[in-house]
Amino acid sequence: MPFTPFHFGAHACVALPLNKKTGNILVFLLTNVIIDIEPLLVIIFNFSYPLHGYAHTFIGASILGGIWGIIAYQFKTIFEKILKILKLPPIFSMKQYIISGILGALLHVLFDTPLYTDIKPFFPLAINPFYGLISHPSMYKICSLLFIPAMILYFWVVNRYRKIKTHNRSS
Repeated sequence: MPFTPFHFGAHACVALPLNKKTGNILVFLLTNVIIDIEPLLVIIFNFSYPLHGYAHTFIGASILGGIWGIIAYQFKTIFEKILKILKLPPIFSMKQYIISGILGALLHVLFDTPLYTDIKPFFPLAINPFYGLISHPSMYKICSLLFIPAMILYFWVVNRYRKIKTHNRSS
């Protein structure tokens, strides 16, 4: 992706339906920012390192996503306040934070692999069988269009959570 927020619509389409059981949408979405720190550092510091290196492999992304989930859990009160503002159900379990980080990271890599030759998703194997399966313009259109179902899913989850809260209060 040329710009990390392009991932948000696609990721929200996965994270929102998982929100109650396994996911924290905030951790899931912020994982995209964490993963793309790697190419940002390569660009800023002109490192002699692939633009998309270890963080853009399935192994590296899983490790980084898991670590991010653990770190995010340490700030769960902040995440819970933001989820409350967004009218989304709170997520309490460290397991959910870790799963959200790992899934968000893996999905990020999956969306980037068709676009960049330097990504080797199956590291240590130096292959990228996904490269070229979809063009840059097509991927950008898909990601842009996925913001529409993401918004629909958001309102669906918010409405469902509101109904559950209302039902629990009246019981």
